[in-house]
Amino acid sequence: MAKHSNPETASVLHNPLNSPLNSPRIMGIVNVTPDSFSDGGLYYDCASAVAHGERLVADGADILDIGAESTRPGAAPVPADEECQRLIPVIEALSKRVKVPISVDTRKAAVAKAAIRAGASIWNDVSALTYDPASLEMAADLGAPVILMHAQGDPQTMQDAPAYDDVVEEVYAFLKARMDACLSAGIPREKITIDPGVGFGKILTHNLALLASLSKFTDLAPVLLGASRKRFIAAVDRDGPAETRIGGSIAAAIAGAAAGVFYVRVHDVAETRQALAVHNAIAGVNASAQLSY
Repeated sequence: MAKHSNPETASVLHNPLNSPLNSPRIMGIVNVTPDSFSDGGLYYDCASAVAHGERLVADGADILDIGAESTRPGAAPVPADEECQRLIPVIEALSKRVKVPISVDTRKAAVAKAAIRAGASIWNDVSALTYDPASLEMAADLGAPVILMHAQGDPQTMQDAPAYDDVVEEVYAFLKARMDACLSAGIPREKITIDPGVGFGKILTHNLALLASLSKFTDLAPVLLGASRKRFIAAVDRDGPAETRIGGSIAAAIAGAAAGVFYVRVHDVAETRQALAVHNAIAGVNASAQLSY
């Protein structure tokens, strides 16, 4: 099978520090689903999804992450052929209209293969290549960078009663083991990114512990943080629709930036970009002041 990755994608993914302040790259979310937790149904048809992706790039997204199977708590799996019917036309269209890399958010090897052929260049798997037995071999054959996320259980059951003895150590051990499995399968280390999986089989205390320990994970591999609009924000502040959680999402992104994450996966690209710009400007003043002593 032909390799589909390219030097430009590798550069964006693993050399994302385009300023001396090491700001994370922003991954904009495009959900081509009727039932995603935040924007399910808004971009379900191809034209709406493509227009949304273009808006996110105009707002400052460095990468687009396109998914066609909801993995919200309680979501049912989608057959691979249906997932492809939703996904592939959007990837084909956006790959011709935007100049940023496209990531496919899928748990299925066949869907990833079709998406890479359609113009995606990154595989983002919430199961860390465990859901589909063919995934490790497929990832190695495709040659595309992979993002490995931790989740306890599957979307239908993961929030029933998640439990850990030590959530940080257990998530770290899982991600390290999945990295080792990728390396053994022939996937180069420089093509691996990890995601601690905020909100996937975790309650509030678990999510906060992971967010407070992000620097531990950044020592292992490049980290993607996906905390945008998630329910733990409502648990901290007040409950409400997902679109009311933008402030908490930005706070999590800033915490990620301070910890050295490489990517933040967000719904609200323009707001996150502005917040990171201000954070970086302040950090730059502080760094200059320290150098002057």
